[in-house]
Amino acid sequence: MSYQAANPLADDFELELGGAWTAYWLAFLRVVTGWWFFHAGVTKLIENGLAYTYGPTYLKQMTGTALGPIPVLMGEYLGWVIQAMVPLGETLIGLGLMVGALVRLASVFGVFFMSLFWIGNAEFGHGLVNSDFMGILLFVTMIVLATGRYYGLDAIIEKTKLVKRHPKLRYLLG
Repeated sequence: MSYQAANPLADDFELELGGAWTAYWLAFLRVVTGWWFFHAGVTKLIENGLAYTYGPTYLKQMTGTALGPIPVLMGEYLGWVIQAMVPLGETLIGLGLMVGALVRLASVFGVFFMSLFWIGNAEFGHGLVNSDFMGILLFVTMIVLATGRYYGLDAIIEKTKLVKRHPKLRYLLG
């Protein structure tokens, strides 16, 4: 507890970017975002296994979006891959974020998923900012701030000899 009457929070509470509270918050944000995606993926796996048929159906309905015919073609010709990719991808992205391993790589795939959801849902009644866009912002935050380095396995992985020999691997970590 601070003994300064003018500033009761002095010396006990700092919100500097490199401070402890920032590290706790970024780790918490990473874990919560990871749980969100992990839960979505595991639920699909439990209910449908690797045959999540809504994925291809969803893409086939994305006519008239900014992506043009690409999602429709993906739904028609890559449906069998997408059925397995959606639940597995969400589960693996979520696991990576929760344990803090390969966070940047997982987050890049998270941005990809959320971009498809954002454009595909295209319910912009409240403008361009909706829950899917907020998901994109969460994943971009994970990438930019390298949140796997805060109480995550990436902090340990970055100290290995492999990463020290190949420093470009750090771009996938964090």
